[in-house]
Amino acid sequence: MECVLHTNGNEFVKKILETTEQLNSYKDVDTILDRILLEARRMCCADAGSIFLVENDKLNFSYVHNDTLCEPDETTTAVYSNFSIPINDTSIVGYVAHTGTPLVIDDAYDISPKRPYSFNQSFDETSGYRTTSIMTIPLKTFRNKLVGVMQLINAKDSTGKSVPFSQDSQTYAPLFANSASVAIERGIMTRELILRMMKMAELRDPLETGAHVQRVGAYSAEIYHRWALNKGENAKTIKQTKDMIRLAAMLHDVGKVGIPDAILKKPGKLTEDEYEVMKLHTVFGAKLFLNSTSDLDRMSYEIALFHHEKWAGGGYPGRIDCDLDNVTRCGQPHEREDIPLAARITGLADVFDALSSRRSYKEAWDDGRVLSIIREESGRHFDPDVVEAFFQVFDVIKAIRTKFSEKPPKN
Repeated sequence: MECVLHTNGNEFVKKILETTEQLNSYKDVDTILDRILLEARRMCCADAGSIFLVENDKLNFSYVHNDTLCEPDETTTAVYSNFSIPINDTSIVGYVAHTGTPLVIDDAYDISPKRPYSFNQSFDETSGYRTTSIMTIPLKTFRNKLVGVMQLINAKDSTGKSVPFSQDSQTYAPLFANSASVAIERGIMTRELILRMMKMAELRDPLETGAHVQRVGAYSAEIYHRWALNKGENAKTIKQTKDMIRLAAMLHDVGKVGIPDAILKKPGKLTEDEYEVMKLHTVFGAKLFLNSTSDLDRMSYEIALFHHEKWAGGGYPGRIDCDLDNVTRCGQPHEREDIPLAARITGLADVFDALSSRRSYKEAWDDGRVLSIIREESGRHFDPDVVEAFFQVFDVIKAIRTKFSEKPPKN
């Protein structure tokens, strides 16, 4: 990370305004959190940081950076850690959320025992990291609504030594946090709207659960990220595309709302004619995004329409020579680069999740069996470059699966 050392307050304010404007171009909350944490760390020369978001009156761990422990531009399994902290005075982030005021600590290992909060040393002990200075800031919107807490760790001087956070950092970082909170709230709302749309699909098809679409979205984002690094894509393109593909991939099967219940919920094997109708869920989904008003709409269209195509051909719906409103059967399959990249990635993510998840008609397959199938289908069903990226981030894939695991039904 390139640390930005500001010499006066005007430069801090200018940077805050520029970054706030740039945040408006992002749609997914994870991309927004990543950018907020990066810019806050740059402003304060912080080595690491994390963001917790408020959900169900708790603080859910939502994003993390650590330059000492992590490779630049790489996603680690830590990003998908799944734990929450109570909003009370016993922890540092809980205290800041509870009081609504920033907290600056010069040495995490020298907190007075008279304080109600304490520093949890477990991460340092397991990772070998040494936390020193901490600045923890509530994330509040202009309506004073708490959306989360941002924690910056280990301010660095010009030699790389951990030092206390400067007075300028303590003054301007909370100002940036307040502006950034609005973008976070917008990102949360965007994802919630998509989850509500998929909830409608779940009412029709119980397999289209919120957990399933969040897994497919996250798998697709991380596979793309690795693919793009392999191809040497620039950082700006990677960030913008990753932002879109996570959301667009969540909508891959939204077209199932147009399939009759007699087919969608049929417990047995479909007839040939029924299967032809089922294939049309790709067309029905694409029709929702025909009047594209954004790049996200265009990618959602491509994923919905093409995510069942196969690299070597043989998928569906194939080439459609008529208006989408008049499609009754599928045409000649697409293949190779004729299939949009986002659809090739989402297709693999969806197959992996289907095979590794429990369904009413089957148990979850073990990883060995699933990975064997994916290897065998490289170059046939799947783009070999996408398969390579998938295996390179498989530890992250497993962390995503754990974070968005299916919750047992309530009695």
